[in-house]
Amino acid sequence: MSKKMLGDLMRQAQKLQEEMMKAQEEAKKRTVEATAGGGMVTVVASGAGDIVSIKIEKDVVNPDDVEMLQDLILAASNEALRRAQEMVNTEMSKLTGGLNIPGMGNLGGMFGR
Repeated sequence: MSKKMLGDLMRQAQKLQEEMMKAQEEAKKRTVEATAGGGMVTVVASGAGDIVSIKIEKDVVNPDDVEMLQDLILAASNEALRRAQEMVNTEMSKLTGGLNIPGMGNLGGMFGR
């Protein structure tokens, strides 16, 4: 491989890295929503993997069945985080053309999974 070709390849790799970092920062600002219990619990998560908000309908709050409410919150939270991860991974695959770039799985550990 000639020095020119190697230099071009390195510039392309650096440009891709910069674009991916920009896309990651943009994805962190975006949110996704998930519900459980027919919309009784709604959770919003960011592309950074943070829970942004939780909305609970009054009808689902029953002091005699706290476990059900806990299950609904857990289900909606897990689904919101899954959707956030999927959103970010989709954005990254747009840049990489579906290539599996080492260290970029799950955004290099952004979600800790």
